[in-house]
Amino acid sequence: MDRKTSSALSLCMKANMLKTGDFAVLKAMRARGARLLIVAGDASDNTKKRFINKAYYYKIPVYVCGCIADLSHLTGVINRAVFAVTDSGFAANIEKRLRDANITEAGEWRK
Repeated sequence: MDRKTSSALSLCMKANMLKTGDFAVLKAMRARGARLLIVAGDASDNTKKRFINKAYYYKIPVYVCGCIADLSHLTGVINRAVFAVTDSGFAANIEKRLRDANITEAGEWRK
């Protein structure tokens, strides 16, 4: 993850527009509040599969990038593998930066 993407993610956390952890992310997805999902690359296969499938069901773009340690350091929380951006402006900005860094969407892997 490049510097601009990581700073946008940190700013999103400071603006309280980022949900972290399994339960908070699932709650945001079910309430139709999640706009973008980021899953750590070193998360367990079960976690990746579960959140990619849920994101596909709820039609939310999901990206698998970074590692748990780096993402946790950026957001200021410890040992979180799943992140949901709840603001559409932040989501569009982060998604654009991820695509510019040639990180493919996880939903495209399923097709």
